[in-house]
Amino acid sequence: METFGKRLAEAMDKRGRLCVGIDPHAALLTRWGLSDDIAGLERFARTVVEALADRVAVLKPQSAFFERFGSRGIGILESTIRQSREAGALVLLDVKRGDIGSTMAAYASAYLDPASSLCADAITVSPYLGVGSLQPAFDVAAANGGGVFVLGLTSNPEGPSVQHAVASDKRTVAQTVIDEISQLNVGAEPLGSVGLVIGATIGDTGHDLSRVNGPLLAPGLGAQGATPSDLRSVFGESLRNVLPSYSREVLAAGPSVVELRAAAERAAADCETALG
Repeated sequence: METFGKRLAEAMDKRGRLCVGIDPHAALLTRWGLSDDIAGLERFARTVVEALADRVAVLKPQSAFFERFGSRGIGILESTIRQSREAGALVLLDVKRGDIGSTMAAYASAYLDPASSLCADAITVSPYLGVGSLQPAFDVAAANGGGVFVLGLTSNPEGPSVQHAVASDKRTVAQTVIDEISQLNVGAEPLGSVGLVIGATIGDTGHDLSRVNGPLLAPGLGAQGATPSDLRSVFGESLRNVLPSYSREVLAAGPSVVELRAAAERAAADCETALG
């Protein structure tokens, strides 16, 4: 069984380093001329998959924007995951789950076990109940060739009060998370399967990412204010592992399939130039 890290490295080599979010929030549905209901959700998701699933490395559906429509929205999320993977894109399901014990194990089973209709290639998780609480997700991912992206340094203004707090050993809380994730990827080739989410808008925070040996998801590009040139100051010598992530900047080009593809191509080209 190929690891997620290997499949991601191959996808980025073949398709370029770009992740595009699928974020069908109400304002974007309206901008596309769609109704903010299940029909609009289905049309939006289907259009993004048609436009991008056969050409970008990763698609990242935001689960909450599907969940808000209840069971029918979850059904569309299931279809979106399946169709995206069938077209060759890796699917990173943005769920940001984080819990303990059997509850975390249930989340892991829901999103990382191939027996589940919601199974994706990877998910996002929150470590702020302790990185150890995420072990069920790491275990299920490893058993099934899946990946896990752990929140590390986020771009929301509330984040630093927790993430930059200093632990008893003088490291920040975020650095302790980074270091624990680094241990999980030791010796992995060509890339570990446990990644970190590091906001592209945060600038140089002085945190050490050099030993992560896993993918570094960089959301916040485009409409949230970061530019590809900012990646160098955030990631320094770890640029080779960065997976740039766009959402609104690309999605705003819809509902035209042609324009969505053009927007994604521009974003990918800008990132390749910046990342060298």
